[in-house]
Amino acid sequence: MWEKAKLIFKDADLRRKFLFLFAFLAIFRLTSAIPVPGIDAAKLKEFFASSQLFGLLNIFSGGGLENLSIVMLGVGPYITASIIMQLFTMIFPRLKEMYQEEGEAGRQKFNQYSRLITPPLALIQGFGLLSILERQGIFQFTMFERIASLIIVTAGSIFLMWIGELISEYSIGNGVSILIFAGIVARFPSDLRQTLLAYDPSQLPTLISFFVIALITVAAVVVISEGERPIPVYYAKRVRGMRMYGGTTTYLPLRVNQAGVIPIIFALSILLLPQMIANFFSASASVILRTVSSWVINFLGSNWYYAAAYFILVFVFTYFYTAVTFDPEAISTNLQKSGAFVPGIRPGRNTSEFLYKIVSRITFVGALFLGIIAVLPLILRALSGISTLAKYNYM
Repeated sequence: MWEKAKLIFKDADLRRKFLFLFAFLAIFRLTSAIPVPGIDAAKLKEFFASSQLFGLLNIFSGGGLENLSIVMLGVGPYITASIIMQLFTMIFPRLKEMYQEEGEAGRQKFNQYSRLITPPLALIQGFGLLSILERQGIFQFTMFERIASLIIVTAGSIFLMWIGELISEYSIGNGVSILIFAGIVARFPSDLRQTLLAYDPSQLPTLISFFVIALITVAAVVVISEGERPIPVYYAKRVRGMRMYGGTTTYLPLRVNQAGVIPIIFALSILLLPQMIANFFSASASVILRTVSSWVINFLGSNWYYAAAYFILVFVFTYFYTAVTFDPEAISTNLQKSGAFVPGIRPGRNTSEFLYKIVSRITFVGALFLGIIAVLPLILRALSGISTLAKYNYM
């Protein structure tokens, strides 16, 4: 392991990539510490301690929301825009063709549409969050201050989108995922300190169990993320002149978790939307709106109801997103064009049906796993009472 770590310093290209990464993360953490002017820090801390909704939003904002920083929206609007574009591929065949069949140029154009959708989404989300927080007495803005703050947080979200893409292009890993991860990890020392300050000797078995579960979770994530079902593929022999081509054997790797973490993010977006709307209308003059808002807040404020709805949404969206990104018919067509076939399966429609059946089976395992990972922090918090560390199981 140490030999591999030394390669970071020996290899000039790898060293440059890590230096870029640390520089970008330093900029991200610096902007996360710059708050929007005019906030009441004491009320803000009290509000976040009592709000499950904004606690989850803070995780996926990269930690900027709890400070009401200029990057409080995080990369959430960009992620939402990317998900919307993926959904549009099911509605508009031209977009699907651009994303799947036009190579790198098509994907770049597709991603450009995601970037264009991000600013209006950031404006809408920023307006909603600032309005809810203003109703909670976190700050009192004039109209000019409200507009200025909205422009600032929207620009902050666009800036983080740019930073994330720079990390993906010039450094290592997925930039958006790294920003979210960095935001969560940055809170770990202070959260661990709070847990230790509130330490009760009678809670020692609970703490040990918590860390054991965390280690098991990490191991399970690695196993499932790397797990795949190999489908053997044979290439037919072809004779050209005096030479024989083909006749080789390879395999088609079908991943257990084809969808990645997108279903979790998508499910969170769906669950957070009604809560944000309900919070917005909780002080409405209309009795009906107040009643409906109160019911939504109470229903989704219950750990067990929330966990059940969360699990179901993640499970369903895993199948849905896999169907969007994995096209068995296109794979079957490409295999047939290249003279390849799955042993025992006729090329064409039979191959696509076979691949669809296999993917449906292994996706069940992936969907079940993602659902458990999604609700695990909620269950741990309810059973152990350790709210400061339970959220780190999202990683």
